[in-house]
Amino acid sequence: MNRRQFLIGSAILALAACSKRHNRSQALPKGSAVLALGDSLTYGYGAAPAAAYPVQLATLTGWKVINGGVSGNTTADALARLPELMGQHPKLVIISIGGNDFLRKLPESTTRANIGKIIQTVQAANIPAVLVAIPHFTVGALFGKLSDHPLYHEIAEQYRIPLLSGAWSEILGDKDLKSDQIHANAEGYRKFAELLKAFLEEQGLV
Repeated sequence: MNRRQFLIGSAILALAACSKRHNRSQALPKGSAVLALGDSLTYGYGAAPAAAYPVQLATLTGWKVINGGVSGNTTADALARLPELMGQHPKLVIISIGGNDFLRKLPESTTRANIGKIIQTVQAANIPAVLVAIPHFTVGALFGKLSDHPLYHEIAEQYRIPLLSGAWSEILGDKDLKSDQIHANAEGYRKFAELLKAFLEEQGLV
């Protein structure tokens, strides 16, 4: 390799490194408002209010985490509530929604469209967002064999949004971490908060 080739190669590597750094989000300072949008898994159903993952995430990060979880909510319900919640000026939105759509056997196209609209609303406000994959509730779920619904990976790629995969599937597939077939217990919500914090650290947000 001659000197010219070496210099060109070094320049390309430097540009790639810079690009990688620019793709990382800026860390949010303590006290920042963060919106956790979701359903009963965000609300903390099956455990005491203080055990809900938004509360535990707030303790781990020092952020002011708004619990935007409502039990029974579908993606359409969460989308309808989003404008009011955005009025609290969050600096980050964590989107964990869709389980009730699957349980009610709503059209996958509807779920996909609603999550897309949620993401677009957040992105239009120039606010970073992360998507959390929800398990694909099938017959196998009754035996603790859970995996993420594939639409979350597809949505994350479409909207270029970070995806936390496997977390809820891991927790709800462990009998020691859940209060019933589809909800975590206090220990499960604690573990989810820890997995989420580690993921957010990888994204440069913590």
